[in-house]
Amino acid sequence: MSKQFDVVVIGGGPGGYIAAIRAAQLGFQVACIDEWKNAAGGPAPGGTCTNVGCIPSKALLQSSEHFDHANHHFAEHGISATGVKMDVAQMIARKDTVVKQNNDGILYLLKKNKVTFFHGRGRFASKAEGGYEIKVAGKTEESITGKNIIIATGSNARALPGTPFDEVNVLSNDGALRLAAVPKKLALIGSGVIGLEMGSVWRRLGAEVTILEGLPTFLGAVDEQIAKEAKKAFDKQGLKIELGVKVGEIVNGKKGVTVNYTNAKGEAVKLDADKLIISIGRVPNTIGLNTEAVGLHLDERGAVVVDADCKTNLPGVWAVGDVVRGPMLAHKAEEEGVAVAERIAGQHGHVNFNTIPWVIYTSPEIAWVGRTEQQLKADGVAYKAGSFPFLANGRARALGDTTGMVKMLADATTDEILGVHIVGPQASELIAEAVVAMEFRASAEDIARICHAHPSLSESTKEAALAVDKRSLNF
Repeated sequence: MSKQFDVVVIGGGPGGYIAAIRAAQLGFQVACIDEWKNAAGGPAPGGTCTNVGCIPSKALLQSSEHFDHANHHFAEHGISATGVKMDVAQMIARKDTVVKQNNDGILYLLKKNKVTFFHGRGRFASKAEGGYEIKVAGKTEESITGKNIIIATGSNARALPGTPFDEVNVLSNDGALRLAAVPKKLALIGSGVIGLEMGSVWRRLGAEVTILEGLPTFLGAVDEQIAKEAKKAFDKQGLKIELGVKVGEIVNGKKGVTVNYTNAKGEAVKLDADKLIISIGRVPNTIGLNTEAVGLHLDERGAVVVDADCKTNLPGVWAVGDVVRGPMLAHKAEEEGVAVAERIAGQHGHVNFNTIPWVIYTSPEIAWVGRTEQQLKADGVAYKAGSFPFLANGRARALGDTTGMVKMLADATTDEILGVHIVGPQASELIAEAVVAMEFRASAEDIARICHAHPSLSESTKEAALAVDKRSLNF
């Protein structure tokens, strides 16, 4: 007889392992299944985020930023650094170490919380007495039963039709994080988060980078003013971004990749590159789940169909993260994982989609929460806007990084904060104050009246709040 659990989580990424830990904290007997392997074939939980996404990309961004500073910014601080070289192999090795530390940390947390971990691929076998039978295909095949099942299988990189990933010349985010040397010419298709971050890493290390984007606008989901400011900075850095292109035939040859495309002017262009990174979004990972064995509903994209509470069409079966509707963000998956565990326990887990922060970890960083100015205009919402440039911030000047601004949008009548948008230094950290403020339905006046440490970058948030009422003090 297979071992029975109160909760079985399929997937050990941010949504899965967090759901498992929270369920265990609530007193349930929990199993977590994950198939990721490290170089030695051992378990590597953490999903795409830890293994080939958020964590390794930040490690490479940090390394490449150090290199860029040494070559281009140390001199202004009085630091002489000549003949600076990048050991790509060491950079990748450090990245791998950071990833392993996170993998091991997750395994420790699961053990600490008495979650039973299964290393293998989980799939539905059948409905069973007391829940659902789940098969785990690892070194050997095991069978377990769960009263409640949480699907947290994440997503996979979307390939261009007719151009499969070979992870040698045509790269997904996985291959882009494992390049053994700096390509002389690097092409990217897609100017989203992955495209911009990977393009930034390899540009700093010396690659000639061209990013091709099909949409006519740059970062259409971002506040237009912030996107324009970011584009200006990227152009200055030498990151070539072409908008409104139509990609045609892609030829993957022995010496590299040729991308044929039509530019915004309608001209035919042939782009030769050593490597091509395709970052045109991600697709839900439900292949091999054997959903038909239990009648689980999927939509036309292959995503698990859920309601507002992450419930599927089957009693006791839930799904969270990239495999369901909503933004494909690790922190969104974590919040859904916690909420589902609490709902199973009869509590009222809650995720506020309106206050989920977004971050692009380029230099300058881009971060935002809430609605953009163009969204407010489209919705007919009367609003006030205030902004403050980092150029006028003392801490930013001392850091030597004054690119960008903080922008705040507030309701014209109630002054409630409707959106905060930042492009500039440490935007990823600064956005947290805005998220907290919006969760508590704060007004711009509330932020304007709070004492912020001086000198700090966060003073720019206070000044943007003051600017909503046209009373900024330092600009």
